[in-house]
Amino acid sequence: MPLELTQSRVQKIWTPVDHRPSLPRSCGPKLTNSPTVIVMVGLPARGKTYISKKLTRYLNWIGVPTKVFNVGEYRREAVKQYSSYSFFRPDNEEAMKVRKQCALAALRDVKSYLMKEGGQIAVFDATNTTRERRHMILHFAKENDFKVFFIESVCDDPMVVASNIMEVKISSPDYKDCNSAEAMDDFMKRISCYEASYQPLDPDKCDRDLSLIKVIDVGRRFLVNRVQDHIQSRIVYYLMNIHVQPRTIYLCRHGETSGMWVLWGSATGCGVTPSGSLLSAAVSVFVMSPFPRAQGTDFLCGPGPCSWNLISGRAPTLPTWSSAPTQRLCPSVLQSYQDLVQRLEPVIMELERQENVLVICHQAVLRCLLAYFLDKSAEEMPYLKCPLHTVLKLTPVAYGCRVESIYLNVESVSTHRERSEVSSNRPGIGSWLYYPPSLEFWARLGSSSPSTSSSEPWRQEHYEVF
Repeated sequence: MPLELTQSRVQKIWTPVDHRPSLPRSCGPKLTNSPTVIVMVGLPARGKTYISKKLTRYLNWIGVPTKVFNVGEYRREAVKQYSSYSFFRPDNEEAMKVRKQCALAALRDVKSYLMKEGGQIAVFDATNTTRERRHMILHFAKENDFKVFFIESVCDDPMVVASNIMEVKISSPDYKDCNSAEAMDDFMKRISCYEASYQPLDPDKCDRDLSLIKVIDVGRRFLVNRVQDHIQSRIVYYLMNIHVQPRTIYLCRHGETSGMWVLWGSATGCGVTPSGSLLSAAVSVFVMSPFPRAQGTDFLCGPGPCSWNLISGRAPTLPTWSSAPTQRLCPSVLQSYQDLVQRLEPVIMELERQENVLVICHQAVLRCLLAYFLDKSAEEMPYLKCPLHTVLKLTPVAYGCRVESIYLNVESVSTHRERSEVSSNRPGIGSWLYYPPSLEFWARLGSSSPSTSSSEPWRQEHYEVF
């Protein structure tokens, strides 16, 4: 006789629900379905740390929390006084134990970062030249359910290797008490110690199941194997677009406009001020460029009608989000800095491919570009100082970018406000910045300051909408 189907009584418990949207821990979209460990592979002076830092800067910029774990720093912490290349000899058993302990300590920090601190990607920056070491990392990743992606930098050009040593390695803490010749000699012997046990990644045989990319001769050639997810494909695309040739990037805002920072109901046009029109000639003379992009700086996109009435009507819950981190939330009526970063990613790829280049853009765009090149966080991005009528000269250096400000001697107002000057109790402060009107600005325009109105107090504020 079949058993009777019964259903147990379910006690319903009603709990209050917060209907506000939940806030993610990171500013950008979650692009990884599980944490990823990027493992660098290669002999010393092959650009591993350069790739690690540059890739980390890019991933953080697009909103993927990423951190570099450099095993060399752990080794310098464990061994305060560096003696010579003999520390890296494969037959130095005591040193080998120390180096392994440093690698394990770095992996413990990787685990903490990915599992407890909200990180999505950890870059394990070390030589990892033996299969034994790589198997240890793979075992660690498998235990913790992490994905692994290998990046191997291969370079057999002695000129490139020597240049890298002279530019970066001889200035490291290991050689603070040595002259250049002694440091170069010791480092070349250190490389020889690694070469004796170096086992390159072999995607055709023993490493065919690994996800990896081999960067050969500083980007002359690439070998890609088993790319398995979206973030790995973006990493591959990025690495294929960067180069190390010396170059200069010039960034400049458009000329000062009469409608700058003013959105009275419906903005119907923004012509340049007399000072703004002078910028074209000043920039042209500065860069000596015949191209229209260097001279036509008086174009400003219409900001569109975006009074606070419209924002309140289309996004009534926005005032409850005022405590959100700077670029996290954005109703469909406006665009946040994070949205702008997503749109600017192809521009970054072009800038990485180019040689010397001049970019003329709006302040918000300039801030996003500066945040990438100067490795600024999402919280710092909306407050980066980008003065009008000033060229910012960016020169890529070993592990970063040097910036110089060149004032073009064309008068302009200041539209910059420090973070402390922005009222934190105003609605919408998370994604859009409020700037009180500059009296100097109104005087320069030859008009009086707008009258205050008790019925429309928000009219006194100027929104950065882009």
